[in-house]
Parts: sequence; C-alpha cells; structure tokens
Amino acid sequence: MNTASAPEATGADAPRTRETLKALYGYVRPHRWTVVLGLLLALVGTAGGLLQPLATKALVDRLSSGGTLADILLALTLLVLFGTVAEAFGAYVLERTAESVVLAARRSLIGRLLRLRLSAVDRVQPGDLMSRVTSDTTLLRAVSTQAVVNAATGVLALVAALVVMAVLDAVLLGVTLLVVAVVGTGAALVMPRIGHAAERSQAAVGEMSTDLERALGAFRTVKASGAEERETARVEASARRAWRHGVRGAKWEALLGTADNLAVQLAFLAVLAVGGARVASGDIPVSTLIAFLLYLFYLMEPVYKLVEAASAYQEGSAAISRIKEVDRLAAEPPATNPPERTAATAAVPRPASLCFENVSFRYGPGLPYIHRQVDFEVPGAGMTAFVGPSGAGKSTVFSLIERFYETTGGRILVDGEDIRRWPLSELRSAIGYVEQDAPVLAGTLRENLVFSAPGATDDDIRAVLARTRLDALVERLPHGLDTLVGHRGSKLSGGERQRVAIARALLRRPRLLLLDEATSQLDAVNESALRDVIVETARETTVLVVAHRLSTVTDADRIVVMDAGRVRATGTHEELVAEDELYAELAATQLLLPAGRPGR
Repeated sequence: MNTASAPEATGADAPRTRETLKALYGYVRPHRWTVVLGLLLALVGTAGGLLQPLATKALVDRLSSGGTLADILLALTLLVLFGTVAEAFGAYVLERTAESVVLAARRSLIGRLLRLRLSAVDRVQPGDLMSRVTSDTTLLRAVSTQAVVNAATGVLALVAALVVMAVLDAVLLGVTLLVVAVVGTGAALVMPRIGHAAERSQAAVGEMSTDLERALGAFRTVKASGAEERETARVEASARRAWRHGVRGAKWEALLGTADNLAVQLAFLAVLAVGGARVASGDIPVSTLIAFLLYLFYLMEPVYKLVEAASAYQEGSAAISRIKEVDRLAAEPPATNPPERTAATAAVPRPASLCFENVSFRYGPGLPYIHRQVDFEVPGAGMTAFVGPSGAGKSTVFSLIERFYETTGGRILVDGEDIRRWPLSELRSAIGYVEQDAPVLAGTLRENLVFSAPGATDDDIRAVLARTRLDALVERLPHGLDTLVGHRGSKLSGGERQRVAIARALLRRPRLLLLDEATSQLDAVNESALRDVIVETARETTVLVVAHRLSTVTDADRIVVMDAGRVRATGTHEELVAEDELYAELAATQLLLPAGRPGR
C-alpha cells in the first residue's frame, strides 16, 4: 500500500506545494505586520550573534598587541543582553500570533463543518472531521509563524555569516561549503518523507477519533454487549497506527537533525586541518582561524532553524492538506437572517402548502432510488400522515423538504414555489422538525427548548411546557429549566426526550410541522395528551406525521400510503381500509383498525 501511494504523492508534490503556500499565506496575511515585527526582533538577536565572532577576533588581536580589553568586553556584554531581550520579546509576539492563526483557522473550519451538506457528512466519519479541528489545526501553530521566521532569519543569518567568512578566508569557506553540500544533499532527500509520515499519522489520529466517537456514541450498548475489550482494541489499533507513523516521522527528523550536526562537525574538522596549515604557513593569523571556527559553530543555529522550518513545513503541509479537504466538501450557503415575524403572524402563523411533483431521489449515482416519481399535494393546515412498510421512503420525504438532500428529479413546492428558489434559512425558519430519535443536546433544559427559537419568552416556554406535559418534569428537576440534561439528554427518559423535542418544535411556531414518529416512546397517557396538542396545532399549521398508531392515523385529514419509494394511495383511514389492500394489511397487522372492524 505504501509503495503504491509513493508515486502519487511525488507526482502531486508541485501543485500540493503551491496549494500549501497559498493556504499558508491566507492564514498569515491578517497578521503579516505582527509577523514582520517578530522577524525584525529575531533579526536583532541574530545580528548580535553574528557580531560576536568578529568581536572575539578583535579581542584576540588586542591581546596580541597588549591593549586593554574592558571596552570590548563591555560591548560584548551589552550586545548579548540586547540580543537576548529582543529575541525573547520576538518569541512572545510570534507565539501570540501563532495562537491567533490557529483560532482563525478553527473558527473558519467549524463554520464550514456546520454548513456541510448531509450528503458530504455521510461520506466522512465525524471523528475524522473533529480531528481536523483539533489536532490538524494545532500543527498550524508552528508552520504559520515560527517556521516562516525561522526560514527568513535562518537564510539571512546564513548568507551574512557566509559573506563574513568569505571576507575572513575564501579557502576555508570553500572547504566548509563542500562538506555542507555533500551532507545537505542527503538531508534534502529526507525532508519529503517527514511530510508523508506526518500526513499518515494525522489520518490515523482521525481514525482513532472516529473509533472513539463510535464507542462513546453507543456507550450503553457497548457495555450491555460486553464489548469494552473489543472496542478498546479497535481504538488502540488506530492509536498504534498513529504511533507507527509518528515514530517513522521522528526517525526521519532525527536523521535530519543528525545531518545538521554532522555537517558542522565534519566542516569543523576540515577547517581545523586546512586552517591550521594556513596559520602555520603564515597565510592567516590565528585570530582569523578562531573567528572562522566561531562562525562555523554559529552556522549551526541558522542551519538548525532552516531544518526546523523545513520539518515544520512538512508537518504543516500535511495538516493544511487535510484542512483543505473540508473546503472541497459540498456545503450549504451561509445562513441569512430570516424575515422577522410580526406579532400577529407569530401568534397565528399562516399554514404552508406543500406539493411533491414527480419527485425522484437517490443518494448518489449507481445507488438505488429511494423515491420514484412521488406525487402528492397538501393544500395547507390539517394533518397528513405517511404510512407504509419500512424502507418505503417516508422519512426521506422530510429530509427532502428540509433540503438536507436535493432531489434527483422532479420538484417540491412550498406555497407554490420551488424550494430550491427559497433562501435556505427562510425555508427552514418556516419548518419545525422532530426527528425519529428526538435528539437532545448536552446543556440545560432551557437551552434545549429555545434551541430553535432563541427569542422565546418565559411565557412562551411556560405555555409549551404545559401543552407537552413537561411542567411536572420541570418541577421535579433540582434546578428547574436550568438543570443539565447530560450528554445527548442521558438524564431524561426516552419519552421525556421526545416531549422536549416536540416542545422545541412548537416554540418555533412553524408554518409546517414535521413529526417523524415523534410519539413512539410515550406511554398511553402522555401519547394521548400529545395527540391532542398535535390535533390542535394542525388547525393553524400544516402538520406532516410519520406514524403507525391508530390514534395518529385516524386523526389525520389525509393519509399517504408509500411503498417501495412510490405513493401507492391517498385518502382517509376509512377510504384506504376499504380501497387499498396494503393499507388494510398494515392496519390489521399493526392493530390500526377500530375494535369490532374485521381485518383483511
């Protein structure tokens, strides 16, 4: 597998480098003047280090001539102190800027993730997406500022040092460059391997997050199944893959660092040998050899900075590549504020009409159709129930209305207008939606209730609590509406979660209310109460229900029978029992027939 991926990675290096540099500039651009300040401060520190060998040469020459050393030592001390302070302040400026870059990247990525289309999210594991927000963006910290400054100061310091070394003795400089060139060629071959290892390591971290999210998302099932060890092994396998690729990257980084030290050490030995001979022959004074050797060791810092910048770039390139993959996923347009409702329309919303015209849908090319030429019409207000065997496409009707997915063919009209022409935020602001599993978010009960209607008043909340029979629950809770409900509402029962979801939808005061088996976990008493609420709501709102209970179906103004992605029949309960064989069979099987009525 590694062998096959290597050519692909090599062939994509050039465009990937351009994309990485473009993305990197985009992250740094808002902070470019701060980075310039950090660079200048770093250069001040670098300049101090660059002058020290020359000062040492002057000191040795002064010793040879018998002069005083006080002024030179004072100048050296001040130079060191000034350079240290400048470098320290520059490091703080750069670290602060790096944190700002990471924050901006995370904000952008989070905003993008939450606007992704469901079809895109279906293809990517949530844990992997989360790792891009956490671990991948963390790698931007080093590459966005420190690597840029290290590269700039490293190059300038290296060039300046080489110029001074050339002035001191060109022969010794030639010996130095020959040794560095030989070792540097090997180092250049190592650097791309660091990037490939970092990318694979980050991908494995994403897999680990996915596996962990999978286990925690079904924590009770894992425990009830005695699957702790198996799930632990699964997550550990991903962790080991991340470790393996991380160790591989560390190996190449160690080789790169060793090459840096080896180049300087070999150059030192070569310069010591050749320089000693030149001092002995009288071609250069001993102070020049000392200064040259000091510059040789001084070269270690800029070379190290360049190596560090190259390593950080390779790791950052892998992170940027994974972050940019999210930008290529299909996303919905940014939300706009829906038009404000007046007091009158907020109190009694105008019910929406709905029409499916020859609608077809499938999740992707080559996949089977979920809907095939679905046609039905809901004129507005009242309750419409959808029934049919499992997999008939009932819940998909709601997903298409919400535009979680786009139709493959045909069109859907709300108020006589194609929903693709509606601004997405305006369309969804008119809809209340209760999903099959009635999700409740971690946080307080109040936060969950006003999640879809942040402007709801306390009076609105009290009214909807009474309608959904949640007022008694609130009285029992230790902190009332401000009680934490736990991860995914774990501190509430299934029926309580469903009532919270229904209350949340009702607080939105929608024109179109979608209930996907919203009362399946309620007991008979609460189901009866909620049924009355739904019937009452249907007088002023268009209500669509997916349900199997007699009470819900017989209360409906119209029933749409679906089978194998098609609308098989439409009518009232009595009409369909008499006219449609499938509906009659479903009614009999699921006890939907009134008592005393013969089944079929």
